[in-house]
Amino acid sequence: MTTLVPTSEEDPALSVVRYTAEISWADAGPEVAEPQVTRLCMEAQECMVRGRWLDLASLMLTSADLMFSKASDKDLECIFTVICNLVTKSESPDEALEMAKFISAKITQQPNDKAALRLKILFNLYNLLENPYSRFYVYMKALNLAVNGKVTEHIIPSFKMMDSFLKEWNIGILDQRALYLNISNILKENKSLGKDYFKFLTKYLATFSGEDAYTMSEAKEEAVRTIMEFVRAPDMFQCDLLDMPAVGQLEKDAKYALVYQLLKIFLTQRLDAYLDFHAANSTLLKSYGLVHEDCITKMRLMSLVDLGSDESCQIPYSLIKDTLRIDDDEVELWVVKAITVKLMDCKMDQMNQVVLVSRCSERVFGQQQWQNLRSKLLTWRGNIANVINTIQANKISEDGSQAMQGLTIR
Repeated sequence: MTTLVPTSEEDPALSVVRYTAEISWADAGPEVAEPQVTRLCMEAQECMVRGRWLDLASLMLTSADLMFSKASDKDLECIFTVICNLVTKSESPDEALEMAKFISAKITQQPNDKAALRLKILFNLYNLLENPYSRFYVYMKALNLAVNGKVTEHIIPSFKMMDSFLKEWNIGILDQRALYLNISNILKENKSLGKDYFKFLTKYLATFSGEDAYTMSEAKEEAVRTIMEFVRAPDMFQCDLLDMPAVGQLEKDAKYALVYQLLKIFLTQRLDAYLDFHAANSTLLKSYGLVHEDCITKMRLMSLVDLGSDESCQIPYSLIKDTLRIDDDEVELWVVKAITVKLMDCKMDQMNQVVLVSRCSERVFGQQQWQNLRSKLLTWRGNIANVINTIQANKISEDGSQAMQGLTIR
């Protein structure tokens, strides 16, 4: 955060008014400029005396656009530091918010002119605000400025702190929805951040629950984008999209029903189902930029995971070969691939031609998976209790035997 340090006896706000007024009227000549500068300084002083900070901000921002074209970057930052600092003088959160809105509007008016500097000024304003919603408002303005000014690289690092921001802002569902959508749109253009893009799209879709069909329909395009991002990603094998109402609405949608069917295949079925789907809808898959060979690779891994979940911890080599539609000498290769991407922990028994699975990832983790986990925890709890009881019983028996031996000796 930029700190304001007075360098003269004159109030910094009055100095800024004088400086900007002199620059604004410089071309008019001294006879015209001096009265105008005096008038503006007197208005500023009156605002300060009466505590009319919003009016003072408005007065100081009158020449803001002109300053961006005439002042240096260093001077601009100093000028706006003084202007932004006015929000700390307000005694009302509502007035501080109005001032933040007014200042943000001026800063973002010409996003293509010195966009990085404008973004820095917005962050300075953000740090000066105390009200959580005012901070959220300025952050949203910063997102829009970053996009319009093509300087998103300066704001993307802040996405890592979004969970802590949301706790601080305490905003409602509609504001969260707008935030997640804006962030996902920024990340969409950055191919190296595919997982983050998918994460924020998923968060956006999760804000829809119980809304009417009209409201839900606005999420259709994003639901399709999320599905395709999951299908396309070579390193994502689990998601909860099928449980989301915003995704479920696609199942009976005239335009997107096949997209929903594709997601269901990837999360609940095996390779043969995908191959049948591709044979009937190859044009559709190409229209979304999906590569058939990449989809086969992913479906083979997910089919292997499915086998590990179903086959009582032992999968015959022959079943893997038939399910994945591969040759005999490729079976172990695909098992190693599944281990490498941490989809399963297992050992290969080459003598008996079986894979011994000790752990297998779930493709979906919904209500059924939670119930299964609960059952396992209860079983483990019971087993541990039995072990403790056995140890205690043995200890009591041992103590009793030692006591009897002591009596015999006497």
